[in-house]
Amino acid sequence: MFWKRKKKVPPAFTCSECGKIHSDWPALAFNSPTNYHNLSDKEKQEIGKLDTDFCEIHHPDQIDRFIRVTLTQKVNDICETLEYGLWVSLSEKSYSDYKENYNNSNHEVGYFGWFCSNIAEYGNTLSIPCDVITKTGNSRPEIFPHQDFDHPLVKDYYEGISKKEAVNRIDEMLNNIG
Repeated sequence: MFWKRKKKVPPAFTCSECGKIHSDWPALAFNSPTNYHNLSDKEKQEIGKLDTDFCEIHHPDQIDRFIRVTLTQKVNDICETLEYGLWVSLSEKSYSDYKENYNNSNHEVGYFGWFCSNIAEYGNTLSIPCDVITKTGNSRPEIFPHQDFDHPLVKDYYEGISKKEAVNRIDEMLNNIG
């Protein structure tokens, strides 16, 4: 989803998908996993496969498999959360199970995954271990970083961030795409 900036945060933006103006916070979404994004255009055509919820990269010796997920960041000083649309890698078994049950609205299961989206404010966020929990009703799975992993993103996930920091992240994203 991409937004056209209308004014300072709290943002009002025109959604490129529905065409409506929204005044709530947009999700900070990534269109592809970093692994796919970093491929050349030729590699994307030859070894990559990407749609809105699944991505595969077919290397000569392995296949990397990714799914789109959400992460909900607590914002401490208001009754809002900051939503992220991220990608994680899954094992072949977990990826196959998720894909096989993708249209099953009662499928509820947990997988182990690795972050595959780089959140700029945290430097390198690739390979943070997380639990991937599917939801009934066919919503995208939600991820929960492993609390014992030493990384600033994990610390902020469990302790929350300030409204000012959340607004800065949204503003930065809107400036970069608008």
